[in-house]
Amino acid sequence: MKFNLIKYCLIGFIGMMLFTSCSSSRKAYLFTSFHEPADSGLRLLYSYDGYYWNDFSKIFLKPLVGTPKIMRDPSIIQDKDGTFHLVWTTEWKNSNGFGYANSKDLIHWSEEQYIPIMQSEPETVNVWAPEIFYEDSSKQYIIVWSSCIPGRFPKGLEDERNNHRLYYTTTKDFKNFSPAKLFFDGGFSSIDAVIVKKAMNDYVLVVKDNTRPELDIKVAFSNNAFGSYTNTSKTFTDKFSEGPTVVKVKDQWLIYFDAYRKKIYEAVATKDFQTFANIDSLIRVPQNHKHGTIIEVKRNFVKKLIRKSKDLK
Repeated sequence: MKFNLIKYCLIGFIGMMLFTSCSSSRKAYLFTSFHEPADSGLRLLYSYDGYYWNDFSKIFLKPLVGTPKIMRDPSIIQDKDGTFHLVWTTEWKNSNGFGYANSKDLIHWSEEQYIPIMQSEPETVNVWAPEIFYEDSSKQYIIVWSSCIPGRFPKGLEDERNNHRLYYTTTKDFKNFSPAKLFFDGGFSSIDAVIVKKAMNDYVLVVKDNTRPELDIKVAFSNNAFGSYTNTSKTFTDKFSEGPTVVKVKDQWLIYFDAYRKKIYEAVATKDFQTFANIDSLIRVPQNHKHGTIIEVKRNFVKKLIRKSKDLK
């Protein structure tokens, strides 16, 4: 009897380990990307471990909206039905909205739309780096971006047309969007923000401090996805860092960011967003990659996308 119990326990343990291993092997990651001068369109990287990235070397979506027809800072999310939703920066300046399109397979896309989200603020200089986050408790998407409205905030060392704050809108269907509202004012010019849900009632905002002395990345904390975010940290990156994106791999959060003066990608790992370890020696990101968003997908989807993308020009 004792022998059978031990045998069943061993079988159960082996089965659990095999299931965990198989579950892990089913994962893969996609990383949205663009190359300067940002007029060619959406590029994608893929990885099976979250560290080593490969370039599809294809254009998946050519930008058609916005005056200069560019695509910068592409941010993507996949909904529960499998549809991918993409938003991006359409202009460097003189814009009041962002681009939007969706796709089931990342090969065939909906008609592109321009979403004039800041039209109620006629002095808006720009709409930069829209980033999508799904807020599961209210079952809606939060889109956060940075805009400059001259004279709205104390400018510090910043020029009035370069003094950004973070704004947001919500949507459940990417057809109807709530009016834009202020999302984060940490007392400094802020761009390139990412919301991370660590646990229930435990959120982190990863954001670039875009003031002249800083130009680096920090984190702030809240018990609500909408904020307010407080206790802004000291920086954990060198100067001239931007475009962070965050992905959880096993028990660590990896924060990738664009070290734009060095023209390379760098990354840190953290378990608590209090201490950060440099992992540059452990990652590989192809040259010319510019910042986007990392999402987790099924490994089979990536394999299919590799095959399908061969027919793209």
